Parts: sequence; structure tokens; C-alpha cells
Amino acid sequence: MPGLFDPLDIGPETARNRIMVSPMCQYSCDAMDGLATEWHHVHLGSRAVGGAGIVMSEAAAVEPRGRISPYDLGIWSDEHADALERTTEFIADHGALSAIQLAHAGRKAATERPSEGGAPVHDDRGWTPVGPTDEPWPHDEPHEVEALSEAGIQNVVESFRDAARRSYDAGFDIVEIHAAHGYLLHEFLSPVTNTREDAYGGDFEGRTRIVREVAEAVREEAGERPVFIRFSATDWIEGGWTVEDTARLAAEIDELVDLVDVSAGAISPDQEVPYTGVHYQVPYAERVREETDALVGAVGGITTPEGAEAVVRNDRADLAIVGRQFLTDPYFPLHAAEALGVEGPVPRQYLRGF
Repeated sequence: MPGLFDPLDIGPETARNRIMVSPMCQYSCDAMDGLATEWHHVHLGSRAVGGAGIVMSEAAAVEPRGRISPYDLGIWSDEHADALERTTEFIADHGALSAIQLAHAGRKAATERPSEGGAPVHDDRGWTPVGPTDEPWPHDEPHEVEALSEAGIQNVVESFRDAARRSYDAGFDIVEIHAAHGYLLHEFLSPVTNTREDAYGGDFEGRTRIVREVAEAVREEAGERPVFIRFSATDWIEGGWTVEDTARLAAEIDELVDLVDVSAGAISPDQEVPYTGVHYQVPYAERVREETDALVGAVGGITTPEGAEAVVRNDRADLAIVGRQFLTDPYFPLHAAEALGVEGPVPRQYLRGF
């Protein structure tokens, strides 16, 4: 089987290895405008220098009310795309593929940074979140939430379409649709949060309709360029979205997406997470991989070179998606290559260190 440092063909693109930087929110935009800053440029660029095959940005909101916090990255205008262009150029110059996660926070929007407690913002920095219904996230002092009309849903679909176009224009090689972690698209998927009785609720077909429409819109903008989608494979709640649901939907849309990024949870604080240590979410990726012709990425507790290698070498997933380890070690792939005894993509400027 291929190893961690074998290349991976994704549509017309080839990643130099099978390590991807997981999308991780930085909450670092200035003046609540959603524009990328020097922090984003250095943070993402350093992971390309560090040898990642794919460098994925944090969730970028497709419209202003789709931000998790007032300090989130956005991609709802050409100005936002322009602010990211030099970063995609830098990533390409250093051998990695650049990716951006397109997102809408839904009812989990308009909160303080997690480092500041994550409570709803009720002053002039805030706004009214939207969701499949008007049921708010159960904060101590929750927001009022606007239930999206069918016309509003179509506006969201078009916002994803426009964001995809801007992202490719900015030089990103890959866009990822964020349908996980309790944000808007996941809220439509899950019976826990979607109790609608119209065409966008009810049974599996209704609850998945918006995701299929977003995938179709993004694919139309992408052409042959790669499209990923991230799912929470399970809600970890009885009666919620399940790994079987995820596998079914992944199979139904695998002509629209190139890779399914399999995570889990975060639809409700009532979830019961069966944490079992490292790689605890990898079995979900394996299950989805049984049903879909798309590539599959695994995330969750992948922190060591040997562990990442095992995920790929043992055919559990096509891509090892690494998150928090990259926060402590931007050069994780270079160190992983050393540990595994293979040649890593060491920049010439750093050769003396390896």
C-alpha cells in the first residue's frame, strides 16, 4: 500500500505527500472585517515550508453572518480573495497544494473567541444567526435565531458558489465544503437540529438536500479542480446523524467531490463522545471509505509519524489530516520523514538542520 510520503493524485492536482493541515480557526482577523492578516500568511505559509502536502486554511465564512466570531476569516467578497492571493502563491512556491474551507456557522455564529469564553456577542459586534429552525444553540444567554426560508436557503447555496469562484480566482487549488461540527450544513443534516417539514427537512432526502445543492454549485465552479467535503460522521447522540448516514450521503455525492474529510460531533452539548485515545475517529473514515468512490481523509488524534504512516499504509484512509500537532510543530512532516527514514521535502534554507 502507499505510504505517508507517497504522492496522492487528486483530480488534476498531485499532493507531494499524504499529510494535510486540518482547518483550524485562528480568530485573528482585524476590525471584524474578515480579511486575512499577516498572521494568516505566516501561519499557513510556515506549514508549506514545513513539508505538508496540502495546507488547508481555517473556515472562511461565505457571508458575514456565517462567521463563528467577529474575528473569523471571510471569503464573501473579491477583497477577501485578494487578501489571500499572496498566501496561495507562497504555498505553491514551497511545493504544497493550498486549500480553503468554505463555511457557514449557522446557529453557532456571533460568539466571542473560544479563548474569551465563546459566549454570544450581544453588542454592536454581533448579528442575528440563522439556522434550519429558530432553535438556538443552548448558551446561557442564547441568541435569537432566524429560521431560513427556502429563498434564504437558495441565497446560502449561491453564497457557497460565489465563495468557491473567488477561492479558485485567489489561487487555491482545493475548496472544502464544511458540513460538520454543528455548523449550518450539519444543522440541516442532523435530526437533532432539523425539524423542518418542508423540502429541506423530514426524511434523509430532505435533510440532505441543501448539502447536495451546495456540492453541485461548488462543482460547477470548480470544473475539474478538486472539491473536498467535511462531515461529522456521527452526532454521538441517540437518534442523531450516524456514520451510516454519512456513508450513504458520501456515496450519493461522490461524483461531485474528490475527497470526503471525516470528522465527528459538535451538533449539541448533549453529545457523548466515546473518546478512546489516538485515532479515535479513524474507524469512521474506514466505514465511509467502504461506500464511496471518492478519496477519504481521516482526522482525530493523529499526532505521531508512526501513527500517520499507519493510517495510510494500512489502507484506513487515503490522507492523514493533522490538526493540533501542527500547532506545536509547524515542521511535523519534515520531522516525520526523518523518523520514518524517508526523504522529506526539506527547503534548501533548512538543509543544515536536517
